[in-house]
Amino acid sequence: MRLTDDPPKAEFSRTIPVDRLRRGVVSERIEANEHERQALAERFELEAISRLTADVRLEALPNDMVRVTGRLEAAVVQTCVVSLESVPAEVAESFSALFAPPEMIGDEDGDLDIDFEALAEEEDDLPEPILNHRIDIGELTAQHLSLALDPYPRAPDATFEEIIEHDEPEGGYDALNDEEVAAGDAENTNGANDAENTKGAENPVRRPFADLDKLLKKS
Repeated sequence: MRLTDDPPKAEFSRTIPVDRLRRGVVSERIEANEHERQALAERFELEAISRLTADVRLEALPNDMVRVTGRLEAAVVQTCVVSLESVPAEVAESFSALFAPPEMIGDEDGDLDIDFEALAEEEDDLPEPILNHRIDIGELTAQHLSLALDPYPRAPDATFEEIIEHDEPEGGYDALNDEEVAAGDAENTNGANDAENTKGAENPVRRPFADLDKLLKKS
């Protein structure tokens, strides 16, 4: 993951000046307070974060780079994707990251003889920029908490309803629709003929000179 050059204000910020690493390895234990946990819960769309701690170690490397390793532990409450019930969860995750001065990361001319790819093999990521000569291990912890969360939390008794799929009729649904239309047209035609016949029976054709024609034939 890459931090932006001008990141927004972090909900859980614990910055370490890189100058401290000149005296050796720096180890810190950090813990989010209630306000920070609430802000992170909103950021990650969680119902709650009741605990978030991390043990972090920073080690200076050649060329002013820094390797950060740590382990976080958290207690969170997520929302079941099926029933929307609350799902408590314990999270424990180890993480590592590599940091380097911004000018080294943006070395487009290749003047610096640094194999970032080789270094990244241990971190599974390319270096992050060191901003303002400080490393925010709180934000780094928050980012790795987000990555460690279950993306599809489910309550223990939550189940999906089975969806029964019917076989497609021969010729496809379009053909079925054509047959239904044809059957409907035939039914309408027969109904119209029946109505016409019924109308003819109820209203016979009158022939006013029929009786006169019979009398003339007799005479």
